[in-house]
Amino acid sequence: MTVPRRQFLRLAASAAALTGTTPARAETYPARPVRIIVATTAGGSTDIVARLIAQWLTTKLGQSFVVENRSGGNNNIGSEFAAHAPPDGYTLFMANSVNSINTVLYKHLNYNFVTDFTPVIHVMRSPLFMLVHPAVPAKTVPEFIAYAKANPRKLAMGSGGSGSTGHLAGELFMMRTGVRMIHVPYRGESAAISDMLGGQPQVLFSTTGSAMSFVKAGTLRALAVTSSTPLDGLPDVPPLSQFVPGYDVNGWSGLCVPKGTPSAIVTLLNTQINAALADPTIRQRIADMGGVAPGGSPAAFAAYINDEIARWEKVVAFAHIQVN
Repeated sequence: MTVPRRQFLRLAASAAALTGTTPARAETYPARPVRIIVATTAGGSTDIVARLIAQWLTTKLGQSFVVENRSGGNNNIGSEFAAHAPPDGYTLFMANSVNSINTVLYKHLNYNFVTDFTPVIHVMRSPLFMLVHPAVPAKTVPEFIAYAKANPRKLAMGSGGSGSTGHLAGELFMMRTGVRMIHVPYRGESAAISDMLGGQPQVLFSTTGSAMSFVKAGTLRALAVTSSTPLDGLPDVPPLSQFVPGYDVNGWSGLCVPKGTPSAIVTLLNTQINAALADPTIRQRIADMGGVAPGGSPAAFAAYINDEIARWEKVVAFAHIQVN
C-alpha cells in the first residue's frame, strides 16, 4: 500500500514524538531548497544521475533540489564538505565508488566516509569496459593476457587518476591474472580516452558511459565488461569473469546524508527515489549509460558499501598503492 506523503510525514512525526526525539521538524521537510553535493565535475555519470534525482524530487516534494559540484582531490573536497554539513536534510551527497576506494587508499582524511554519512539508497551501478587500442594484437581477453605476459611491463594502462575506479579495476585484473603493466594516471577519464585514441595508452578500464560511443564506432576495442553479465546494448562483449573467474567490478553512485540526519527524512528520500528508479524514463536514461538502477533499502546500500571497501582493501594492499 502506498502511503501519501503528508500522511507518512505525520506518522513519522508521531513516531518520533513517542520515542522522545525531535528530528528537526521532519514533518515540514523540505521547507526550503535542498542541495545535492556531487564531488565530481559536471557531465559524468554521478553528476547525471544526481540531476535526474534532483529533478524528480523537485517535482514530487515541491521544493528545489539543486546539484552543486565540488570536485577535486579525488572526490575528497566535495565529500569532506558534505560530511561536515548540518545533518538537517538540506545537504545531501551523491557518493560514488571512489568513496569506497578512498576509505582504504588514504591514511589521513578530514572525514570518514563510513562513520560520517548515513546511506540512503543505491541509485546506479554500471560496469567498466576493458578497452584496448585497435593496434593491440589481441581480440579476446585470453589473447590479451598471453600478449601482456609475453611483454611484461611494456604495456601502458591508463586511468582517470591514481585511486580511480578504473585504476583499481586494472590493478585487480593484474592481481588475478599475473599480468604486469605500467600504470599511467591522467587528470580524468576523458583525457585518458583522448590519448588512447592516438595509440597511448594501450589499455584502459573505462566507465561504460564515457566509452560507449567509441566502442560502438569501433575506434576502441572492448575486450570485456567488468560485470558478471553482458550489457543489454552490447551482448557480444563478454563479461570479464568468463575468463577471470570471480572478477566483478562496477562503478556505482548512491545518495547519502550526513550522519545524524533525522530518520524520517532518510525514509522519505528513500521512498521517493525508489519511485524515481522505477520510472521507465529514468531507468532508460541510466541504461543508456550502461547502468542499472538497484534501489532498495538504506541497509542494503550500507552492506554494499561495506563489501566494496573490503574488496578494495585487498587490491590496495596487493598493489602497494599510496596516495598520502
